[in-house]
Amino acid sequence: MNEPNSTRYAALERRIQVLEAEADIRRLQARYMFLCDTPCPEYGVRDDSHRIELILELYSEDAIWEGVGSYYDNQFGRAEGKSAIRRHFQNFWGEKRDPALLLNAHYLTSEQIHINGDEADGQWIHIQPWIFADGKSLVRSSRLNNAFRRVEGAWKITRTRTENVFVAPLTAGWAESFPNHSVLMKP
Repeated sequence: MNEPNSTRYAALERRIQVLEAEADIRRLQARYMFLCDTPCPEYGVRDDSHRIELILELYSEDAIWEGVGSYYDNQFGRAEGKSAIRRHFQNFWGEKRDPALLLNAHYLTSEQIHINGDEADGQWIHIQPWIFADGKSLVRSSRLNNAFRRVEGAWKITRTRTENVFVAPLTAGWAESFPNHSVLMKP
């Protein structure tokens, strides 16, 4: 079977576009998780309000952030639009959180990304340890089922949907040392 060169090139171009979209979405999801880590490892982030605005840049205007399932429905609920998502994140950091969150790190696995033109969805499982100022610690695992859309040439998150897999307490002192700020990205 001899396909004309133009047909083969068009097929290769479509495959490259899919691979580039997958890579863009992978980086977008990883950046979201990176910005959600505490302490925030992004160099130059002045405070949690600045961090939240950087997170919101990753979302489309009509985005939805939601916790689903019997455990997360009650804990996280649903935030529609950037203003509601901003309020959602303001509850995680800063003076409003008592006890203060000292450490939170996200680890992603089991990635699946599906591209459909200018829209896509992705599934991951993530696990994250949490340490609070009152000495309590836990480890949380969730399934993510997120949606994405290309907006003005850039991929944006249109839906973050998280479902609890498990939450488990960690014993006091399980982490012997952890930073109170990150210097990773400092030039």
